[in-house]
Amino acid sequence: MIHVTAYSKTEGLREGLSLDQLTAMDWDWYWVDFESPADDEVKLLDTYFNFHPLAIEDCLHNLQRPKLDYYDDHTFFVIHAVNQAELLREEIDIFMGKCSIVTFHKHPAPALETARRILKKSSMDEVDEFFIFYQILDKVVDHYFPIMYKIEDHINEIEDNTRNLSMEMLLDELFDRRSELLTLRQTVHPMRDLLYRILNTHHLDGVRERKEYFADIHDHLIKVADMIASNREMTQDIRDSYLSLNSHQTNRTMQILTVISVIFMPLTFIVGIYGMNFQNMPELKTDYGYFVVWVVMIAIAFGMYRWFKNKGWFD
Repeated sequence: MIHVTAYSKTEGLREGLSLDQLTAMDWDWYWVDFESPADDEVKLLDTYFNFHPLAIEDCLHNLQRPKLDYYDDHTFFVIHAVNQAELLREEIDIFMGKCSIVTFHKHPAPALETARRILKKSSMDEVDEFFIFYQILDKVVDHYFPIMYKIEDHINEIEDNTRNLSMEMLLDELFDRRSELLTLRQTVHPMRDLLYRILNTHHLDGVRERKEYFADIHDHLIKVADMIASNREMTQDIRDSYLSLNSHQTNRTMQILTVISVIFMPLTFIVGIYGMNFQNMPELKTDYGYFVVWVVMIAIAFGMYRWFKNKGWFD
């Protein structure tokens, strides 16, 4: 599907144009958006727009790293959005030419829809291809924040354990959150580097004219990167705390079992002696031998219990 938006002082802002109408008139600027294009629509990148073959090849390959390439009559950008439902990276390719911008993406892009709505409400005196480019970048980065806040809320739930989950389930959820943070970090850090290149380029006059706006996007990316780092440290602290608690509980259980085993060792020794089938065992023939052995065994067990109790092994 191809969405065409164009503007001229005589025609005003027009949407839903065909490429033939785009060619037939002289527009001040235009924006062509390829959304989940069919094979015949993809060919238009070459046959109609004459973009560089390497840039077109990058569009067709999945998940290129965010980057910036300069060609003779256009500049090519690769940026990454994040699908909020499935937390997957999705590529958006942008061709910037003189008074034109062409976007290409294989999945629906809510950030571009938001940018299109803002474009309709904006004063056309300040709109050009770099204004659209800024809006696309800004909305793509803005969509990182709800994802980050959602992950942060999940981490806080894990830390508080308000649902009284078992330690195994908590650790499973914790590792899921760490995986999501890793995905987001793999998106944000390359985007931050890309914005740094855009801010320091000498080839894009429109960026220099709006440098404070693009610098604001860069600041947002730094903020998200810091949030990712902070939350990864928090997940690591929670993981270490759970593992330490689990180790402590295991050691405590082993300590109690060891104490119980030690208490029964002399009792087992006594029982073992009198369980031997020798004929000449005088204690077996006494009238009160059975009761004496019981008293001795109870006294030994109680005495050892009191001794371990005083040592604090049962606290």
